[in-house]
Amino acid sequence: MKKFLLLSAVAALAASGAVAQQGTVNGAVGGAVTGAIVGGPIGAAVGGIVGAAAGTAIDPPPERVVTYVRQQPVQQSVIVEERVVVGQPIPQQVVLTPIPESPSYSYAIVNEQRVIVDPRTHNVVQVIE
Repeated sequence: MKKFLLLSAVAALAASGAVAQQGTVNGAVGGAVTGAIVGGPIGAAVGGIVGAAAGTAIDPPPERVVTYVRQQPVQQSVIVEERVVVGQPIPQQVVLTPIPESPSYSYAIVNEQRVIVDPRTHNVVQVIE
């Protein structure tokens, strides 16, 4: 019975891939499998939700967004004490510059690095080298 529930949870999460981004699906499926191993069917459900959130946090932006940010003139860099880490928020006081035609992303120059950020959460999506 537990195997059936685990397989059902994994299949349901994988089937949602048509609408979700790949990182979300991979995170959800991986989280469901890990959760099932640790906590059975309830662990699978919780692991799937947590994994989906983690997978979404690290999905790279489209290449057109990266190209746009690379082509922008250098602005004054904002210096923050925290390390800039993908998936982690940057301080709310950092002013983000919206990316035209891609409202899901903004950018800033933080600690001498161009950083693509989710403007809703302030989470770093990508650091451009």
